[in-house]
Amino acid sequence: MVTPVSEQTSWEGLTPEEVAAGVAETQKFLLDRKATHRSHVPVRRDFVQLPPRAESRHSLLAQFVQGRDARGLKAYLFIIAITSSDLDGWSTTLNSSVWARAIGATATAEPTGARAAVNKIFDRLQKRRLINYGRVPGTHDIRVTLLREDGRGGEYTRPGRENRDPYLKISRDLWDSRAIDDLGLPGLAMLLVLSCERPGFELPPERTPDWYGWSADTTERGFKELARKGFIEVKKTFKSAPTSPRGYTHSNRYTLLPPHIHRGRSTPQIDAPVS
Repeated sequence: MVTPVSEQTSWEGLTPEEVAAGVAETQKFLLDRKATHRSHVPVRRDFVQLPPRAESRHSLLAQFVQGRDARGLKAYLFIIAITSSDLDGWSTTLNSSVWARAIGATATAEPTGARAAVNKIFDRLQKRRLINYGRVPGTHDIRVTLLREDGRGGEYTRPGRENRDPYLKISRDLWDSRAIDDLGLPGLAMLLVLSCERPGFELPPERTPDWYGWSADTTERGFKELARKGFIEVKKTFKSAPTSPRGYTHSNRYTLLPPHIHRGRSTPQIDAPVS
């Protein structure tokens, strides 16, 4: 199979290092190939928070946050984004070096170390029962197969296709704009939380240990990062409180800004009303 290359009039005079695809170019190519007609990536809400009937509402996202595994979380979301069909059992197969670029492992390591990092990341995802992976015999390819997002090891199906499982939508712009590169783990976690909720969501930080499984401080840092980087609008609301030292209390209400969307909202269109 011939591997397509980026279009350019001439490569003459350039070194291999100058023409080699990097993380951003590799991710864009894979997204264009696998998710051309999809502006958002669906992820079941069970990944962020288990339903009210569960004994504990903490889900797999809490494990990433508690383990400070930003790289693993970003890799997992990207795997979902580029795995677009059940024709191959919801699997994606790439050369190990391509995987290293695709999940950003080459940004901080040489090729050999980056490939080793891929195995470590995939090991963590497999232990959380979010994927299965393995080498294709006789090749340097690695095949990654999605499992259901709740971490129980069930077969993956695309949410919204022949099922009514609640899910959130992650904007593809997170990768296209490269916002994913600079978004820290607290910010990414809170982006996923807000994507599960209605606009104007109010979340007292002190409730997040019970509701989501991480600290109030992580929640506050996440909201601040999202506000600073233009992901959200924050509105303060005030309420009379006679026993408060100031006579009132306040709370924050958070709303995602386009192209990021809340549950129950259609994809925002430029110069068009949002349904």
